[in-house]
Amino acid sequence: MTKRFDAEARQGLSLLAPPFVYALLVLAAPLLTILTYSFFKDGYLEVISEFTLDNYREVFGDPIVRKIMLRSLMVSALVTLVTVVLAFPIAYYVSFMVRPERKSMWLFLITIPFWTSYLIRVFLWKVILGYNGVINSTLTGLGIIDEPLTFILYNVNSIVLTLAHAYAPFAILPIFVALEKIDRSLLEAGRDLGESRVMTFWRVTLPLAMPGVIAATLIVFIPTIGDYVTPELIGGGKIPMIANMIQVQMLALDNRPLGSALAVTAMLIVALVSVIFLFLNRRFLKVRQ
Repeated sequence: MTKRFDAEARQGLSLLAPPFVYALLVLAAPLLTILTYSFFKDGYLEVISEFTLDNYREVFGDPIVRKIMLRSLMVSALVTLVTVVLAFPIAYYVSFMVRPERKSMWLFLITIPFWTSYLIRVFLWKVILGYNGVINSTLTGLGIIDEPLTFILYNVNSIVLTLAHAYAPFAILPIFVALEKIDRSLLEAGRDLGESRVMTFWRVTLPLAMPGVIAATLIVFIPTIGDYVTPELIGGGKIPMIANMIQVQMLALDNRPLGSALAVTAMLIVALVSVIFLFLNRRFLKVRQ
């Protein structure tokens, strides 16, 4: 029995070893490199391998860095809020209102945005919101406005709108999965006990769907805080976020140690937020059990 167990263990390790080594090389090596660089000094067109905490002192002490970091958190939080709030009704409709044989078609339609490149979708929003874009041309043609609007592009609102559209499917799908797992008999029991549909939703459906909501929150929040393309194109470079600042330090200014410190700080903030939401998700799962 022991020999058989050992043989199965060795076989399992042999299967896991290649992807583990691959993940180690592809993920861990770059992260360790960035972490190491963040403690080095910056020289002229070179990195000086001397330990220092000056990069982190500059990250936490520079008011410009703090402002950009807070802006990144605010934009990501707004995008996450808008995306999840708009995604929940869609997921609810598909789960509870659509007939079972038509749900696959709806899911197919929801995933259509994945067919095109993320960059193309961002460019399309720039065309829609631009000075001579679709919205301004339509409003001008209908005589509603005399001259094109200038406040619908190159601001935080346009960035939030673009990112919310881009990440909407990522929020709809996990919420839909959570709603599909809800036992419909619980909802019927709530109504049999005299609860209205609104109170049944508030006391039964929403708490049971919270793991999906939390998953959608993480899926949207984590990539948007590090988004580089949308602030650059839709924000016109006037509203930089932390990813744009990292790009400037790494490439334009060739200050890789400071850029690495910014990247590590952003990752730590994302990790902290993720741990908080995972803790909340664990509590909701315990309540469901």
